[in-house]
Order: sequence, then C-alpha cells, then structure tokens
Amino acid sequence: MDKSSGVGVLDKAAAVLAALEAGPASLAQLVAATGLARPTAHRLAVALEHHRLVGRDMQGRFVLGPRLPELATAAGEDRLLAAAGPALLALRDHTGESASLFRRQGDARVCVAAAELPMGLRDSVPVGASLSMLAGSAAQVLLAWEEPDRLHRGLQGARFTATVLSGVRRRGWAQSVGEREQGVASVSAPVRGPAGRVVAAVSISGPLQRLSRQPGRLHAAAVVSTANRLSEALKRTDAS
Repeated sequence: MDKSSGVGVLDKAAAVLAALEAGPASLAQLVAATGLARPTAHRLAVALEHHRLVGRDMQGRFVLGPRLPELATAAGEDRLLAAAGPALLALRDHTGESASLFRRQGDARVCVAAAELPMGLRDSVPVGASLSMLAGSAAQVLLAWEEPDRLHRGLQGARFTATVLSGVRRRGWAQSVGEREQGVASVSAPVRGPAGRVVAAVSISGPLQRLSRQPGRLHAAAVVSTANRLSEALKRTDAS
C-alpha cells in the first residue's frame, strides 16, 4: 500500500482500486493483493460498487467501475478548456480572425471556448452556441476520423462529401468557404486526446474577403500548430 494519507478508510479504498487496476479480482484475490482483512475488503468493494467506482464482470469478480472513466473524461474536458483560453487568444492575435474550440455533442457541434476580435468585420460564434454538423470546416474535422458507419451517416445531408473528408484526413486540416454561412470562410484542425482520438476542433473563421477562397493557404499552419499544442497539453496532463 502507498504511504498513508492519515485517513485510514480512504487509504484502504485506494488500495482496493489500485488492486483492480491490474484487472478483475475475486474477493480472495482482492484480499491477497491489498493485505486487508476479508470482511474489510468485501465491505469496501461493495461500498465502492454502490458509488459505481467498482463494478462486477460476468463471473462476479470485482472490476473498476464506470464512474472512473466518466470522471476522467470530465477532467480531460476541464484541462482542455484551461489550455484553450490562452491558445485561442494567441491564435486570434496571430491570424487576425476569431478563434473557437468545438466539441461534438450528438448531431451538433458546440462552441466550448472562443477568442473573438474586439472590433471590425468578424464571424462571431459565442461560447455555448450549437451549430450543425452538416457544414463548416469544424464539422468536417469532427466527422473525418469517425468510424466508417458513423461517418457515412454523418454525410447524409451534409454540404461536404466523402472525398472532401478524405482530403481532410490526408492534410490534417479542413477549410470551408461559404459552407455554413454565405460570405464566411474558416479553417479547422483536430485536437486529439491521449489515445489519439479526435476530441475537439480548433477553428478560425472570418469574412471571405479577408480569408480568400483558399483560407487554408493563409492560416492552416497556425491552426494546426494550435491544435497540436492543445493535444500535447492533454497528453502531458494525462501522463502526470
């Protein structure tokens, strides 16, 4: 068992969870791994099961419960948002365009962080805004690396094609011109979690007259760099 925290019941509960990190365990295996008395190990495992921190497999063995990945996901989102603030401000200042971070929620993409231009002609997407997954470079990024069946469903009614998404995967970034809104162009790149899965899209958007019909030529490198920085931030916090 690790060094004592001074709170015995928490130390013992932590020992149970640490033992289950190695895989499913019967009560006898849990007792052997933790050094706890059998009644104590059983009482703690059942209490942790009540809080969904421990579960049971098909053989009735104790396993880590579903609450743990839920907490990990929530912590990852918080870390992403904490890192996103300064990263989006830097991207906005570098490109001169509004910068946003989108996460997919069901059939929509939601702006979870933003750095808007303080004045002048701009495309403004407020935090909390829910946009369609059928148009826009951020939607392309959030769909491009999905499993084939989900990708196929996502293309139904979309203003982009499978060929476009193939190009997104090849380049590592997406662009759109007048796709979501006439006169607006955008560039987006994927943010990846520690396991490599796309968890968000960094995007800049603005008027077509400034971004041109090839906005990626102007800003893809900066958007990709910001997305990679956020991906690295998630990896560092996961490793720590």
